Amino acid sequence: MLRIALYHLKGSRPLGLYFMITLATGAKYELVRQAEKCRSTGSAFVAAVLEAVDRQLPLAPRSSKMIEGWRGDPAAAAVAMRVNGALHALARRGQPRYLADLYNGEHDDFDGAIAEALAQEDQFIADWMRYPTQTNEVARGAAVMAALMAVAKQRPTPFQILELGSSCGLNLNLDRYAYQLGAVAAGDVSSPVRIAPVWRGADPPVADVSIESAQGVDLSPLSALDPSHRERLLSFTWADQPARSQRLEAALQIAVAHPPQVHRGDARLWLAQRLAERQPEGVCRAVVHTMFIQYLSDRERQSVAKMMAAAGAGATADRPLVEIGLEWTPDRREVQLRCTRWPDGDTTILAICHPYGEWVEWRGFPDATA
Repeated sequence: MLRIALYHLKGSRPLGLYFMITLATGAKYELVRQAEKCRSTGSAFVAAVLEAVDRQLPLAPRSSKMIEGWRGDPAAAAVAMRVNGALHALARRGQPRYLADLYNGEHDDFDGAIAEALAQEDQFIADWMRYPTQTNEVARGAAVMAALMAVAKQRPTPFQILELGSSCGLNLNLDRYAYQLGAVAAGDVSSPVRIAPVWRGADPPVADVSIESAQGVDLSPLSALDPSHRERLLSFTWADQPARSQRLEAALQIAVAHPPQVHRGDARLWLAQRLAERQPEGVCRAVVHTMFIQYLSDRERQSVAKMMAAAGAGATADRPLVEIGLEWTPDRREVQLRCTRWPDGDTTILAICHPYGEWVEWRGFPDATA
C-alpha cells in the first residue's frame, strides 16, 4: 500500500507539515486496517487516532521500530489496539495536555496532539506495547450467558466455570450482572452492571443458570483491587464510548466486593490440571474463553483442542463437559459463539457477535425446544 504521510518535525505544537512517501506493509499497515474497522463499527474517534498515528509514527522511533519489526500476526496481537490503549492511558493522566484536550473534546487537531504525544512519550508507548491488550469486556458476557442458558435448558445442572485468558476475571462474575437478551431477562436484575446488546434472531431459551464455582487463568492477571490495574483496563476502552467505561467501572466495583479467582500461569498447563481433577457428579464443567484463542500459536491451539477432546471422551451424562468460545474465525471475518457439548462432541455455532458484545445474532442449537 503506497501512501503519502504528513508528520510534524519539531516543537510541542505543529509548526509545519512535511511530506513523506512510504510503503506501508505488515504491522504498519495494521494501523490503517484497524482504523477502517473501528470506523465501520461506530468509533470514528479511535479511527482518527489510529490514522494520525500512522501518519506521525516517524516521530516515535522506538515505537515505530517495534511496530514495523513486529513478529507474528499483528492483527492477532492487536498491535493497533495496544497503541490506542497507550495514548488513551496518557490522555487519562492529563499528559501531554494537548492530547488530553483532544480526548476531552476541546479540539480536533488529531495530528498535532498525536505528533506531540509520540515525540514526548515514545518510551512510554513502546513499553506499553510490550504487553497484550486487557479489555476484559463484560458485554461479551451476554453471549456467554446465553450459551449457558441454552445448555441449561437441555441439561439443567449447575456449572463449574473454567475460563482461559481471564484478565481481571470480570466475566467470572457474569452471574452478578443483569442481562436483557432480546425479550429475555437474565442474571441479577438488581445489578448495577446492565448488559443489553442489540439482539437479532430468536430469543435465547429461558433457563436458570446456576454457577457452582468459577475460576480462571491468565499469564498476567490483573486485580480489581489494584488501582493501576483498574486504570489499565479503563485505558483499553474506546474514548468515544463512555457507556463501556461506565459499565467497566461498575464491574470493577463488583470485583472489589467479590474478587474473582484468577490463577497466574500458562492456560494449557492450568487447564490440563483442572481437567484431570475429578468432576463432581451432577455438575456441568464449562471451559469458557472470549478473544483468547487468537493469542495462541497454531501448535498451542491444537494442544488445547486435543486436551478438550480427550477430556470429552471421558464425559458422561452425569458429568458433562462443554466448551464455549467467543472468538474470531481464522480469517477474522466474523466473531462466532461456538459451543461443543460432550459426551456427544457436537459443535454448534450458537451466534454471530460483535467483537465487543454490542450485538448478538442468535441461532441456537438445531435441536433446541421452546
